[in-house]
Formats: sequence, structure tokens, C-alpha cells
Amino acid sequence: MVASSLQAGHVTTVHRHLTSKFHSNEEMGQTVFPLIDENLKKKNYKIGIENNNDDENLQHEEFEETPLYAAILTYLSYAILCLFGWLRDFLRQSHIETKRGAVDPNASLAFVPLYQSYESFYTRNMYTRVRDIFNRPIASVPGAQFELTERVSDDYNWTYRYTGKTISAINLGSYNYLGFAEKTGPCATNAINSIKTFGVANCNTRTEIGTQRYHVELEQLLADFLHVESSIAFGMGFATNSLNLPVLASKGDLILSDEMNHVSLILGIRLSGASYQTFAHNDMKDLEKKLRAAIVHGHPRTNRPWKKIIIVVEGIYSMEGSICRLPELIELKKKYKAYLYMDEAHSIGAMGKHGRGIVDYFGADTNDVDILMGTFTKSFASAGGYIAGKKSLIDYIRMNSHANTYASSMPAPVVQQIISSLRLLQGPEGKKRIYQLADNTRYFRQKLVDMGFIVYGNKNSPVVPMLIYMPARVTRFNREMLRRGIAVVTVGFPATKLLDARVRFCISAAHTRQMLDNALISIDEVGTEISLRYSTRHKSRRLREL
Repeated sequence: MVASSLQAGHVTTVHRHLTSKFHSNEEMGQTVFPLIDENLKKKNYKIGIENNNDDENLQHEEFEETPLYAAILTYLSYAILCLFGWLRDFLRQSHIETKRGAVDPNASLAFVPLYQSYESFYTRNMYTRVRDIFNRPIASVPGAQFELTERVSDDYNWTYRYTGKTISAINLGSYNYLGFAEKTGPCATNAINSIKTFGVANCNTRTEIGTQRYHVELEQLLADFLHVESSIAFGMGFATNSLNLPVLASKGDLILSDEMNHVSLILGIRLSGASYQTFAHNDMKDLEKKLRAAIVHGHPRTNRPWKKIIIVVEGIYSMEGSICRLPELIELKKKYKAYLYMDEAHSIGAMGKHGRGIVDYFGADTNDVDILMGTFTKSFASAGGYIAGKKSLIDYIRMNSHANTYASSMPAPVVQQIISSLRLLQGPEGKKRIYQLADNTRYFRQKLVDMGFIVYGNKNSPVVPMLIYMPARVTRFNREMLRRGIAVVTVGFPATKLLDARVRFCISAAHTRQMLDNALISIDEVGTEISLRYSTRHKSRRLREL
């Protein structure tokens, strides 16, 4: 049992309530970092990374309430869209409108419908109208500036044709936190050279004859970097959660999961067969209440004690920009003898003085987190994921995980990209990128807040969600930003709650101050045109007034 391999208070309140100058083609994919003088190292992150004793400041984040008028207009917007959708469906059924769209063809063949009726309704009447702002293909390295493939539609987004041209844009959507997504430089060179020695695939699993020496090197390097006994790497970040949680938990166990956890965690929890409950996002009082009840009452049917209780959280929540309350989580898990599983997909490399994630950010002991999970797809600009912790835990996962037993082992160029970026991260170049990311994040977030936009999350989080609310404004914002040379990711229902449509900016160490200023100028202009300054806590101001 995995239980044998694991070593078996204070609460901080969360308030919920122009034409750009682009790089030349030769510079595309090559990160150009602004100079960072010693003053930045001394003053930047004075409050944030280096002052680990100030937990209140490290955990400060804000979730401003949705203004009543914005909520009413958003509900009305969706109601009108539904009314017009039903009208168009009536016209289709009456053969007045011939475009049938996403109607399930199996229904006419006496098969059970493959899709839910509302899912098809939403797709053909709402999503298709704005499909041009989603799933945009790119034609270059996803660096601080990149090329988007130009596409046009002649039938209102039902189909697309490609023009053969590209659109140059500043990239505010990719998870390239440390700027390692490059086509030149030591990481790219080492990845290319590894193909000459090892090829591009191993054609087998790790448990058979698919383990190469670079796999062992990566896992040892990663364990040393994280200050843990051992680690194991997998070829897919999503599967690292979804296929390993069933290894750690089973029937008779209880999992307490943050309500904002990623779908990969949710899927893994469901596949495990364990009982599970959710607690309010980052609400330590609610978590403690559920922990106490679980220990006092045990299993609801038998009243027998749970075999084990696992708390599952994320380091940085990718849609909220918030950071888990690690000090309080450690305190609670020790108090109630629970285990802690932390997903550091968005925080490893991007947070902490040394880039070791949320544990490093709070100055906590890695031994206090039983299962450390992370991915290589973001800060390391590669692919895959890992789990790190006690050697006994990793050995158990290595023997029992389907992600290790049945999946093909990671190819050489993917692993070499991770190894090279990890080595750079531990040297002067890595520290330079960490500081630059921290400086860019604080600068960009503060400007948005000062302009009167509602911005979610922790002030040190490189994930920066800005609330838009109404579906028409989501679409308009995305299109207008791209017209100004800024590529952004907008998210709405059903990926978010009905009232939580937003744009999610991802800040990178590769962004220069000029790039961020150009983006802020565009946000200021578009935000004024379509009235996005919703904040009642911060005065609405134009960028030039700051």
C-alpha cells in the first residue's frame, strides 16, 4: 500500500467580492532579455520572495465582487443568445434556414444521440459565432513574440481557409514563463544534438527496454533541484495527475480537493475510486471543518475511519492566478495526520527565489509536502510531468503507475530540453530570468489594477486573469487586441462560470518592458472602447494618467 510509503490555526482571508515594435524574423524565437542591474536584485522581490517571514504579504490576493450591473447585463446577453438560437433552430426545422450545423447525424439513423442536446445547441448557435478567437494555429516558436497563421472564413466560422500569410504578434497567451521557448541557444542546440545520438523515439516503455541514461540523469537532476530523495518523469503532464492519483488513492480513502483544481486532478480523483469532497477555494476554515468531520465521523456509511486522507491542491491556480496557502496547509495536514498532494504545473520554475515553486516561495520544507507534482510544459518549454518525494513513494509509483508501465518513454530531445533548462535555471542565467519574470509580473499586474480593471489572483503570480464578463465583449476584446498586434487568450462559459468570462494573460521573463507597455497601451485603448473598467475598489484611470 502507498500509505506505508508516506509519512503519515492561522488563516488569511481571501476577499472575493498602438502599433508595436516587433523583432525581425532573425530574432524570432531568440529571447532578448532587458538588462537587470544590481538595484533590481536588491529591491525587486524585497516583498515577495526574499521576505519569507511575511506570510500575509506573500499570500495577499484579491477577488473583487462582480458589479451588479455587469452581472445583470451578462445574464441578459446569454438569454438573448439562447432566444436567437431557439429561433434559428425553429427556422432550420421549418426548412427556412438550410444550414443545419452541428446536428448529430446519428439521430436520423435511429442511433442514440452521441452528443447532449444542449451541447450541440451551444456549439452551433453560440460557439461557432466566435470560433475565430479560439484554437488559433501558430507558425513559429511560442516566444515573447511569435507568428500566428492567418485564416479566414467564408461561411461565418463553420469552416476556415488559410491564406498562406502570418500575423506577427506579442505573445501574452503561452505558458513560456522563463522564456526557454527558443529555437536558438544552448537548450535548442543540446536538444538537436541529442537526436544525432539517440534518435527521436525509444519505441518502448520505461519498464521494458525504454530507459535511456538521460532519463536517469533527468530524474536525479530534478530530485537534487527540488531537494527531495527521488523523482520520476512522465511523457505527459495531464496523465501525470490523472494516472497517478489512482495509484495513491483507492476505495476506503478520502480526498479533499480544492474546488478550483485542474480537470486532470479531478479526473485522477474520480478514476481512483476513493471518496472525495471539495472545499471552498483557498478557504482553510472550510478545509479544517471537513478534515475534522472526516476524522470524527469516518466513512458516512460504516462510520469506520478512513484508510487515509489526502489533500489535493495546486501551487498556482491556472484560471484564478491565486496561490495555495501552503503554510496553513502544512499546519492542517500535520494537525490531522493527512497527506498533501501539490500540483506545481504553473509554479515550478516561475515562483520562488530559486525557481523551485511554491515550497521555495514560502521557504517551506520540501519534506512537509508528501507528493510534489509538476510539469515540464511551461517554465521548461518542453513536454511531460514529474512526481517527486520520498524514495519509497517514487519506487511504489514506478512499479504501479500505468503512466510508467504502459506509456512510451520520453524521447531524447524532449528530455534534453528539460535537462538544459534545469542546468541554466541553477546558474546566473536562471536567476536573471527568475528576477525578470518577477519584475514583469508585478509591473504588469499593478498597471492593470491602477487603470481600474478587475484583476484576480496573487500579485506575484505570472498568471493574470482580467475579468470581462459579457460574451460580446470577450469576443471584441480578443479581436481588437490581435488587430493591434497583441495575441491573448480569452475564456468564457462553459470553461468558466457564467459570470466569470475573462482574458488570461501569461507573463514571461522574455517580455521586454517595451512589449509590456505596448500591450498595456492596447488594453487601455480597447478597455476604454468597450467599457471594461468594472472595478469599484480602484479608481478608473487611463494609462497616460499613471
